[in-house]
Amino acid sequence: MTTAHKEVVALRSPVFRAQFFGPMIDSKSDCIKIEDVKPDIFRLMLQFVYTDNVALQEELSFEMAQHLLVAADRYSLDRLKLICEEKLSASLDVETAATTLVLAEQHNCEQLKEICLDFVASREKLQAVIASDGFSHLMESCPFLLKDLLAKLDSERRN
Repeated sequence: MTTAHKEVVALRSPVFRAQFFGPMIDSKSDCIKIEDVKPDIFRLMLQFVYTDNVALQEELSFEMAQHLLVAADRYSLDRLKLICEEKLSASLDVETAATTLVLAEQHNCEQLKEICLDFVASREKLQAVIASDGFSHLMESCPFLLKDLLAKLDSERRN
């Protein structure tokens, strides 16, 4: 990676800035090892860094949007994170709602979390979501989200 590339990614991401130019790093280093992001997801993230856009956003699969949201959160790319949140919220269904709720909780996506809670708490979808594998995942990984879901259900019941 040339100095120009280092500066571009460092300008867009405080995480990359710290990795390339932080006090603990040798600023002459041209490489950092990215182990926590799949190559295809990293390419999309890098494309976003350079263009402020995600190519074929409408064709971005639900799974890719999930992985891209995790990467955007990891590298503090807030606008990319919002794009992923929009994609995920627009694609919710009874099979993905609970896992998306967990993802939103784990990556501090309050707007996405609220959309998921609204989706799950709707009378016509609640039973199907509870029967999904994703709900089992929610129960195992973030059981405290049940408190938020019960509060949402109570609020819906009162309205």
